[in-house]
Amino acid sequence: MPESFETLVIGAGPTGLACGIELQNRGVRTVLIEKGCVVNSIYHYPTNMTFFTTPELLEIGNIPMTSLNDKPNRTEALKYYRRVADHYRLDIRQYERVDRISGQNNAFEVFTTDRLGCAHTYHARKIVLATGYYDVPNRLNVPGEDLDKVLHYYKEAHPYYNHDVAVIGAKNSAAIAALELWWTGARVTLIHRGSGISSKVKYWIKPNIENRIKNGEIRGYFQSQVVEILPETIRVATPEGEVSLKNDFVFALIGYRPDLEFLSATGIAIEPHTQRPRTNPKTLESEREGIYLAGVIVAGMHTNEIFIENGRFHGQLIAEDIAGKS
Repeated sequence: MPESFETLVIGAGPTGLACGIELQNRGVRTVLIEKGCVVNSIYHYPTNMTFFTTPELLEIGNIPMTSLNDKPNRTEALKYYRRVADHYRLDIRQYERVDRISGQNNAFEVFTTDRLGCAHTYHARKIVLATGYYDVPNRLNVPGEDLDKVLHYYKEAHPYYNHDVAVIGAKNSAAIAALELWWTGARVTLIHRGSGISSKVKYWIKPNIENRIKNGEIRGYFQSQVVEILPETIRVATPEGEVSLKNDFVFALIGYRPDLEFLSATGIAIEPHTQRPRTNPKTLESEREGIYLAGVIVAGMHTNEIFIENGRFHGQLIAEDIAGKS
């Protein structure tokens, strides 16, 4: 038998949790569906990552966040969001993927598959999409990109000790990965199509990575791009011509994007140039009546406009509108 809820939230990251809390506080019976674990994107951050923000800017549900230092790390964030979920007794279905959504406002059907392959159906009056963007990496679109040695996420450096590793990209994630890999004993090459390390790299990281490249400790190729990935080498087009580099692993850290295919399949209208879903700015309801968007997916391809710090407030706008229509 299908389960029925007033609102179904897709995604249990910080924004999805905030939506669930705000809805629950207004008496709206809500369930959260998450294809991974709670705050799945934070779980997949590098093991030793420190946030570039203070604890209070990550808080949701009026629950204080504490940290041993000025800026919280990944482990502290995971612990905090687990505590928030427990405090509010949120109904979260983890490791359950949403396959499709049918129906209409006040009478939606959501079809899912759990980690055991079992199918589930939910009925909901309203739906909130808080799916983030970290699950769909940007691709290089070069031959060999699907080899097992090509990775789009960096977790930790130890497995790559004494190996030839290429890091593609020059923003925060790429710079930090290149440094940690080098510190751990990997032979690191950083490749970027731009002229240098991004100006947006954290101020304490940027001079470090630039000095490592200047000293030749990390090899850097700028205004360059990978043209083919082979089992034991990579081919790189550089301003001086093409080079072939010995290579064991490739980290393609060139960013991520919202799951636009899922949004389109759900009937969400998207602006062609910005890839922004069309929403009411006061309520965040999409043009498909009864479906709301929250978090970074509201910004389309401009994923640097919305973070946990401001996306966490989307839940209040959405919950007030849904509760007012109940």
